[in-house]
Amino acid sequence: MYETIRVERHGAVAKIVLNRPERLNACPPTMAVEISDALAMLGDARAVLLTGEGRAFCSGADLATTGKRSIAGGAGSYKALTESYNPLILKLSRLPVPVVVAVNGPAAGVGCSLALAGDFTLAAKEAYFLQAFVNIGLVPDGGSSWILPRLIGKARAMQMMMLGERIGAEQAEHWGLIYKAVDGASLADEAMALATRLANGPTVALGTLRRTVAHALEHDLASTLVAEAEGQLKAGDSADAAEGIAAFLAKRKAAFTGT
Repeated sequence: MYETIRVERHGAVAKIVLNRPERLNACPPTMAVEISDALAMLGDARAVLLTGEGRAFCSGADLATTGKRSIAGGAGSYKALTESYNPLILKLSRLPVPVVVAVNGPAAGVGCSLALAGDFTLAAKEAYFLQAFVNIGLVPDGGSSWILPRLIGKARAMQMMMLGERIGAEQAEHWGLIYKAVDGASLADEAMALATRLANGPTVALGTLRRTVAHALEHDLASTLVAEAEGQLKAGDSADAAEGIAAFLAKRKAAFTGT
């Protein structure tokens, strides 16, 4: 169905695999559009797992790509960002289900932005994160200039963006850039276990939580308190909330259905 990605279903988890291993999963605009399309067709999936095929997660935008969605010069980059990459990042941020990213190798350029776009980013210890833009005379994109200072502070964000140096997975975990660095051999299993755990959780509450945190990053405390109350109203009326409370009172494990 897709040329640049592969979509799999594992129970309630939708797994999206960047599938251009011969190009280190370099991401042309077409790939961004295909990921967006896959995200729009999640159906009853209750979590998303994003990873790469082969030895890289994503080596960045594919500057060698030709065709109607190619990147050529500033105007080409602007068009690709506004029509393909930026809509993907926004779609990921607005999903009603949790997103886990398994970084199996280098995550560079817009691939770094994509790697950090989930709720949980796990990375193989041999993986690294690279804001490669400055090395080719460009500026960060894909939301990097927004997310990096919020994750690791301005000083470390500027280090990544202005010096264009690799940040290894273990250093990334130490900085708080990612959730966890794990042995490469166990990355796929750990990521799937986490995605499955989230998929088995109270989906309405988790989706509402995502929106509330996104709101809080842009608004003041007073506005966020209102957003929390409105979120609690929605989550509190869900079947999963009723089940969670009943399970708590009965001292048993809740069996959430995602409704």
